[in-house]
Amino acid sequence: FFFKQNLSHSTSMSSVLCELNDLLCKLELQSNNPNTNDDEQKTQNVSKQRTDNTSNENANGQQQQLSEAVTGYEKAHQSVYVVSEQLPTDTPKVCGPDFNVSRSLDDIMNAFRNTGFQATNLSLAADRIIEMIHWRMSAEEAKQPQYAGITDQEITDARCTMFLGFTSNQVSSGNREVIRYLCQHNMVDCIVTTCGAIEEDIMKCYNPHFIGDFGLKGRELRLKGQNRIGNLIVPNQNYCKFEDFLTPLLYEMLAEQREKQIVWTPSKLIRRIGKAIDNEQSVWYWCYKNNIPVFCPAITDGAVGDVLYFMSFKDDGFILDIARDMRLINDIALNAIKTGMIILGGGVTKHHICNANLMRNGADWSVFVNSGQEFDGSDSGARPDEAISWGKIKLTAKPVKVYGDATVFWPLIVSTTFANPKHHKSAIKPRRVLSEAYCIDELK
Repeated sequence: FFFKQNLSHSTSMSSVLCELNDLLCKLELQSNNPNTNDDEQKTQNVSKQRTDNTSNENANGQQQQLSEAVTGYEKAHQSVYVVSEQLPTDTPKVCGPDFNVSRSLDDIMNAFRNTGFQATNLSLAADRIIEMIHWRMSAEEAKQPQYAGITDQEITDARCTMFLGFTSNQVSSGNREVIRYLCQHNMVDCIVTTCGAIEEDIMKCYNPHFIGDFGLKGRELRLKGQNRIGNLIVPNQNYCKFEDFLTPLLYEMLAEQREKQIVWTPSKLIRRIGKAIDNEQSVWYWCYKNNIPVFCPAITDGAVGDVLYFMSFKDDGFILDIARDMRLINDIALNAIKTGMIILGGGVTKHHICNANLMRNGADWSVFVNSGQEFDGSDSGARPDEAISWGKIKLTAKPVKVYGDATVFWPLIVSTTFANPKHHKSAIKPRRVLSEAYCIDELK
């Protein structure tokens, strides 16, 4: 009907489309209000009905503007060039590094703040860590009832208790040296990791890992006794060296368990490993020296578990009590004045730290660095906001997640925070006193 009545005298396709749209509005109104005869009133009612369904005031204005457009051109033009609402005057402007001015890493990291995307998140992550480093208890905070029994020295020594978590691939990679730096200088208070990190740190004290390629064929590597971790190569002989190191140590610990009734835990085992390796290249050596507790809830999920399995054929009496470690890590969080979480990767490492901070109704600062996405409901990919819903991050916190590869981002973060001369001295912790439950006579 429309084309028969109107197309013959329409001057352009745009006007045809405009008339067609007006007719559709009339038809829509007729179907809703069959007793209304005034065409103009019908069109206004349709426009009003659509406007009432829009809650935003600006959207109302845009809709009204479009409905008042006469031609198809005007509608298209107004749809594309919607009037902008003025942003606050202090909104940062996008601007990246200017290499005409400086090529220093510090200046690049500062420029990242306004670069956008993950560069901005990276800069925000550094900001949160700097806040953790420099937090000190104020005189006003010390007057609060919950701190009534705190001494002047404890007020002076009060720091943000930093939980550092990382998956084993961080020790497989060159991030091992970055992590070792933090432990060597006593800059973190508690570590949670997975079994591969325990064994590979010790392996590297004997033999290196090597750079390979992501495309190397698994069948060919297996026949050569070479194991691939991404684009890294770990010769099987490295695992043999680790077994040679750990097996006699476990038998010593088994004898002490029987003779002295020592209850071994994963954290005590790692501390004993750090003492036994006696190598300054080792992360666990520095954790032993600086009384940094290391927790590994999945301690059997790797070469440590393999050695324990082989040992059990000769003597299956060795016991590791993981329940006692749960008490220890939860108490660290519960007794802390302020806590910060820095977690590289996901999985059990991420959740173990977050769950410990649940015991105190959430961490005060949180920085996540991983490549996980949340669409599959995994904890690894979950954004910090999900942890807030569980009480694992405080409602008042400003957590940051950096999406990407920690082997790229973590050294950059450390370079501008812990290792930066502006923050290095403040980042060093007072020597901590370990819980008696963590110590044995030989390790006190």
